[in-house]
Amino acid sequence: MTTPITIAISAAKEAGALLKERFGNPGNVEHKGAIDLVTEMDRRAEELIVALVTERFPAHAILAEESGESTATAVSDAAAAASNDKKFRWIIDPLDGTTNYAHGFPFFSVSIGLEVNDCVELGVVYNPMADELFVAEKDKGATLNGERIAVSGTKTVNESLLVTGFPYDIRTSKKNNLDHFGNFALRAQAIRRAGSAALDLCYTACGRFDGYWEMKLKPWDVAAGALIVTEAGGRISDFSSGAFDIYGTECLASNGSIHEEMLTVLNTQTRAGE
Repeated sequence: MTTPITIAISAAKEAGALLKERFGNPGNVEHKGAIDLVTEMDRRAEELIVALVTERFPAHAILAEESGESTATAVSDAAAAASNDKKFRWIIDPLDGTTNYAHGFPFFSVSIGLEVNDCVELGVVYNPMADELFVAEKDKGATLNGERIAVSGTKTVNESLLVTGFPYDIRTSKKNNLDHFGNFALRAQAIRRAGSAALDLCYTACGRFDGYWEMKLKPWDVAAGALIVTEAGGRISDFSSGAFDIYGTECLASNGSIHEEMLTVLNTQTRAGE
């Protein structure tokens, strides 16, 4: 039986294989902004994923990075009834880490989440260069290549390896994360800036990173990864300890043990731009 999880895994792996095959030759590269890129392979990978999903689930809506939001296609009454009146939306990032990919830096991923009645219930992130498949279903835990994963046991920021990213408007906005980066750099063991939010979240989920923060992300950046973090035992919120929202502007994810300390660091001074 074909299920959402089998389709998500299959789509992520097929798109990942396509990206890996063309790695080092990304085709046409365009600018969506001063430092925001899109490649031919972003679009080809997205077309592949959307085709696989819509073929099997034509009654489901899709929100994808390059093509935007599409509503469900017309389906039979029987197919509509089979959905039990639930609202399904697939949230897709076909190539998270486009800048890395365009420059031949092998750190990028395919991210696919499934939202059911406004709650993400399925998340799949695939790292094709390392053949790492992260999967989570709501209330069922998280896995890496089929093995259960859990967040780290690090107790303090001082002992932690953190990861972050910077918004595309870093050159023009005062709210650009440079202040937070400086504050954490003076307190953490080390910080990394790897370039794929989905993988940053997954690496936090499996204990490679102890905490992650970033701002001005899009739902396709975090939908799958955020679920993987929580299902691995981690904690996720905004910068004020409020509920995390994939459609919001702030993401703080951690192993839980250092979450309160990270919140304190994020609020040690008036936030830039406020």
